[in-house]
Amino acid sequence: MSQIFIKSPKHCAKHGLNVDKLYKRLFYAFSAFIIFVLSLVLLIWLILRPSKPEFYLKQVDIYQLNLSGPHLLNSSIQITLVSKNPNKKVGVYYDQLQSYASYKAQQITVHASLPPFYQGHEDSNLLTASLIGTGLPVAASFDYEVVRDRTAGKLILSLKVNGRLRWKVGTWVSGRYRFNVDCVAIMAFGPNSTSGPLGSKQGTQCSTTV
Repeated sequence: MSQIFIKSPKHCAKHGLNVDKLYKRLFYAFSAFIIFVLSLVLLIWLILRPSKPEFYLKQVDIYQLNLSGPHLLNSSIQITLVSKNPNKKVGVYYDQLQSYASYKAQQITVHASLPPFYQGHEDSNLLTASLIGTGLPVAASFDYEVVRDRTAGKLILSLKVNGRLRWKVGTWVSGRYRFNVDCVAIMAFGPNSTSGPLGSKQGTQCSTTV
């Protein structure tokens, strides 16, 4: 009967095969590769230095802004925004975009979703949204503030856009970064009208934070 010999780890070590050293070499090689890839991405990022997107409020029209009951607001506002990517070598993906309007630090419309889109190098896009509020609760002083502004013929409205963006460099796409856009419009605001908007504004630069 032939004998079967099973080599133990010690036996393998005697013949120059060290399993622990092999695992350590593989681990070091893998770690070095990961560090190299991350360093390369960081270097490209630092060289390109992407600038944050720019937003411009092209048009805003107020069609309805009145109370339907005690402290309940109905509103209808149409906005048009211009979005621009100022980068020459970096594209931008926009995701989860939402917009709403506020007045006197009170939200006066519900969030309106905007479709996601990609923006190429130095491209511009036109974004439109209908901001609606039906029976939204507001402060007791809201009606007084609106009447006073209508008498003065001027109203200050804040338009907000929130979402997430991803940078694109070549085939590489970054993770998602939250961004916020704030547009302040000082608008001409007149009496109720059935033939046109209550107030309109053209041309307002917006601030963007990423």
